[in-house]
Amino acid sequence: MRGKKSMNGQQLSKRLKTVARYLQKPISFADIGSDHAYLPCYVCHDNPESFAIAGELNEGPYLSAKKEVCVNELEEQIEVKLGNGLEVIDDRIAQVVIAGMGGPLIANILEEGKMSLTSVSRIVVQPNIEARAIRKWFMSNDYNLVEEAILEENGHYYEILVADKGNGRENYDENSLEKQLWLGPHLLKEKSIAFQLKWTDAKNKKLNIIKQMQQSTNPDREKIKAFEREIRWIEEVLN
Repeated sequence: MRGKKSMNGQQLSKRLKTVARYLQKPISFADIGSDHAYLPCYVCHDNPESFAIAGELNEGPYLSAKKEVCVNELEEQIEVKLGNGLEVIDDRIAQVVIAGMGGPLIANILEEGKMSLTSVSRIVVQPNIEARAIRKWFMSNDYNLVEEAILEENGHYYEILVADKGNGRENYDENSLEKQLWLGPHLLKEKSIAFQLKWTDAKNKKLNIIKQMQQSTNPDREKIKAFEREIRWIEEVLN
């Protein structure tokens, strides 16, 4: 085995470093849509016993990921595979990461590939928008949402969701289910500064949208009602 080059992780974003912290040892994971295999290289460099599959759908990103693995001399720990979603994983994989996509797309990848998840005990996702879609998928597919995080990076707020195999409804209160699916049951308890800033910003945007909609000739009353309900939820939480 060649001596590995030193890797300081500077090319890895704060959000992906946070994702990496939720991988459990012994680490054997697949990174779906791997973006140059930065996350697998970071994890495998720091954990010589770890193994990763970097999955890419298209040839260009696949070749970029292969190059990154080669440059970091991690070919013995990281396998770069070309394939659609979860079809790249096999029974060596115990954890799955999907980061940097929209929530509905991540939920769709999980749904389409769920037959491949038989050996997967933990799923870590970082949706750019609409985390609610993933929470709903976890709940319906026996994955217990055990941890959540929220952070700000370069003016954007990112949520990270961690789910283990188990009772999908365990961490929810049936009396406030819709609110928790939208805002996150763990995030609601913690109410971090990033959480408060994100939802203050979201509230202001929704107020502006309602104002614009009310000025139209034929405003969508149902949509306005839905926005008003969400604003009430945000105000309840922030107050």
